[in-house]
Amino acid sequence: MGHRIHRVCAFEITGQYTLRVRFDDATEQTINFEPMLAGELYGPLRELAVFNGVRIDPEIHTLVWPNGADFDPETLHDWPQHAGAFARRARRWARRAA
Repeated sequence: MGHRIHRVCAFEITGQYTLRVRFDDATEQTINFEPMLAGELYGPLRELAVFNGVRIDPEIHTLVWPNGADFDPETLHDWPQHAGAFARRARRWARRAA
């Protein structure tokens, strides 16, 4: 038995570091990415011009940023289940950088 593979179909920037993401199963998630913007890969997204450069990769159907940052579309689809772990990881990255 396999699991469903979700694809990002569209997104809208709804606020600073916040996106409404629509998936191929007609569901949506509104995600505030700010709590996880730390570390080498996600930290540069704190610059709003970089964050707002987000696009949908046409091959892997997920959000990607100009610096190469991305998130697995399954993670985005099920964001409430993953948000806490990402935020905790970002806090650890920020402490290491300080």
